[in-house]
Amino acid sequence: MTVDIRVIRAGQMYRYYLRETVVGDGRRPARTPLRAAQEQAGVPAGRWMGRGLAALGLAPGEEVTEAQLRNLFGERGRHPYADRIEAERLAAGESAKKAFKAGALGRRVTVTGVDFVFRPQPTIYLLWALGDEETRLVIEAAHEYAIERVLEWIEDEVAVIRYGKDGIYRVRPPGGLVAARFRHYEARSGRPLLHDHLLLSVKGQRLDGKWGSIHTTALHENTVAASALYNEIVAAEVCEALGLATEPRTVTPGRRPVMEIAGVPHELIRWTARRSDQIAACLTELEHEYVTAVDDDGEPLFLPVVSERARAKMNQIAARKTRPPKQKTRPLAQLRAWWKVSAILTSKVAADVINSLLEHARAAAAAIRARVAAVVDVALAAVDVTATVFVMNDGGRFHRRHLLAEARRHLALVLRGRRRDPGLDDHIVAAAISTHCLDITEPKTIRGLEAGYRLYTARWSLLDLPARRRPATPAPDPDRQPPADPGESAAPRPSQDAGEWEIPRVPLQYERAVLAGAVVREKLRTTTATAVRGRAYDVVAHQQAATPEQLLAPPAAEAEHDDQEPEPGRREVIDMTALRALRKSRTDVEALDLTADRLRRLQEVATKMADDSRVRADRHTAQADADVVRPVRPDEQQAHRPQQPGPHHGPEVGH
Repeated sequence: MTVDIRVIRAGQMYRYYLRETVVGDGRRPARTPLRAAQEQAGVPAGRWMGRGLAALGLAPGEEVTEAQLRNLFGERGRHPYADRIEAERLAAGESAKKAFKAGALGRRVTVTGVDFVFRPQPTIYLLWALGDEETRLVIEAAHEYAIERVLEWIEDEVAVIRYGKDGIYRVRPPGGLVAARFRHYEARSGRPLLHDHLLLSVKGQRLDGKWGSIHTTALHENTVAASALYNEIVAAEVCEALGLATEPRTVTPGRRPVMEIAGVPHELIRWTARRSDQIAACLTELEHEYVTAVDDDGEPLFLPVVSERARAKMNQIAARKTRPPKQKTRPLAQLRAWWKVSAILTSKVAADVINSLLEHARAAAAAIRARVAAVVDVALAAVDVTATVFVMNDGGRFHRRHLLAEARRHLALVLRGRRRDPGLDDHIVAAAISTHCLDITEPKTIRGLEAGYRLYTARWSLLDLPARRRPATPAPDPDRQPPADPGESAAPRPSQDAGEWEIPRVPLQYERAVLAGAVVREKLRTTTATAVRGRAYDVVAHQQAATPEQLLAPPAAEAEHDDQEPEPGRREVIDMTALRALRKSRTDVEALDLTADRLRRLQEVATKMADDSRVRADRHTAQADADVVRPVRPDEQQAHRPQQPGPHHGPEVGH
């Protein structure tokens, strides 16, 4: 995600923001005024945003002062001009208690706001950092516009004020919200990272004029949808203004591809990823400790595989352990000059490419836009969105916000950086709910009756969808040392036996979600005359034609070998013969009708991989049984399914 959220509490956390965040993640000198500290750090002053500013006597774009921040976020939710209001009331003869109450916005709260961090995709802030001044201004304007749109969506669709006993009543803040935005230019590593901190106050005004508190849980629940909306808008604005296009790129095998600006070399992204290398090295160590951890009796503490949830938690731990201290901030002009020199010297990208990065991106965009048309088919989108959300959520149960986030990702994939009509994402969600979703809500509270909290599942079943499993690999030896220290950059690993450091992991769900979408489309195509047909398959063809071959499949075989069966273990994702036919003619009916053949090959490959995995697991178990025989407890049999590991040898875990 490119939007993060963190709660702001009055007290020590607020003081942290006032010391460091408001001055560009630097260290604010003691007794230095806020504006002077920002000028020394080379960052712009904070600006107010939101429709709720009018009720507080503020204007959009007005500079944020230290006294205003202290009152609204540090004094448990007081009016930004509380000091002036209190002084005026005291001068009018009111008591100190009434004067203090006049400067309050409803009840005092401990959680005074949330911090949304907005950052564009790496290829966008690389163009911002290495491009000319005009490119920088265009990207910053698109970045600000996207933040404004996301804040408007939060005000209209997400934020609710709770009131009444136990917060039983909820209402949208009709006057909007109040937020302070602060811009930062670099990451802790010193690499370019354009990002803004949006400090959103929890205070909102109801229709009766009273002030209440925004329900922060709703903000957390909709962070993914907000991130998808921000990504879509900022990419569309940058691409339309600069003549660019986006393309999907796989960052982690098996996970969802991310949309990046076409033509920007991936080596430049790696140049900015110093922290990512450190986190990856530390994560390898944590996974090694996780799968080899044993109790006092030498029995494993955890399952000998790493689930997605466990890996996400370990990734957070690795990020904290490798977090470097903050550096002294510098002016943007000095940073941009240093970044360009550093990229030329250390990124392994040619200097002429870095100096003409925008021209390379425009050339790649011209090639993509010549091959793909911006066609959005709501029926196809509804199928893909529902199938993906159904598979990616535990138990196949989901809410409207999950569909909305996936619909926005689908639009970003289809449109390739073009603007879309307003409300198209909501239209896709409505079609998905009405056509492919079943309402299974069993409300126990009034909250369960709200549209945003109704619970859904898919109308169709995917029981025949083959599960894709990874081959079983031996667990690491606990006596071996991890490949790198947490605080050091990842270095090339020495030659070693295959699988020595390969930690067994639970298969990722996104590959299965993609296959689910293909299964459902084919079922509807053969059994339904109205759901998905016609132009939807043109959309599929356009998407595939604009997708890089390395994302869709391994390198294509020679033409004379196209009719051969795929090699065992080879992960074919799409028939390359069909792909080449689609690229030659996007309207050829025979090429567009190859969906069934592609689906059949997908199922055959997935089944073959599962069979090979079971054979290897059985062979390894038989070999282990020949070495030592030990009864297996019933709880071990249950805990280790479906990997079916063999018996344990002291602290080692074999499977």
